[in-house]
Amino acid sequence: MIVIMKHKHLFCLFWLAVLFTACSEDPIPRPRGYFRIDLPEKIYQPLDTTFPFAFEYPVYAKIKGDPYAPDEPYWINIYFPQFKGTIHISYKVVNDTNLASYLEDSRKFVVKHIPKAQAINDSLIYDTARNIYGLLYEIRGTGAASPFQFFITDSTKHFVRGALYFNIVPNNDSLAPVIDFLKKDIQHMIQTFRWK
Repeated sequence: MIVIMKHKHLFCLFWLAVLFTACSEDPIPRPRGYFRIDLPEKIYQPLDTTFPFAFEYPVYAKIKGDPYAPDEPYWINIYFPQFKGTIHISYKVVNDTNLASYLEDSRKFVVKHIPKAQAINDSLIYDTARNIYGLLYEIRGTGAASPFQFFITDSTKHFVRGALYFNIVPNNDSLAPVIDFLKKDIQHMIQTFRWK
């Protein structure tokens, strides 16, 4: 009996020693986790209305008029309810004097993101067959409010500008799967874009 008691004390002392030596460093917190995002299947439908332009957009998006520009009949919002994101589309008629100011305005909207952006990458949109020219800006950075902006023009009659925004506090690390998913939708929209 005394031998068993002696072994129990040794056993307890062993575990106490392990416990005290195992906790010698500060604990390391685990990285913050994010909810799993289910992404829908990519299926597109045409936006072919009385607008001076047409393109294909995803079936999981809704087209709404822009409530902040009631005097602009061709301004629309492509709303993604599942992701709380919106692509704001604005349209302007081009004449001999205003194209340069529209291009400068587009540049200024992108430059406003520089304080929060880690990088701003631009891709040329150049399709002579469809008479479509422009730039697609990818704005990278955790706190960037708009991860994608673009403009398209025929340089003589039409000018369209688009910007993707989310109706949540920007945290593009957690939104990365959604941003990559919507990037493909924006690219598809531009690839199917045509003037009327």
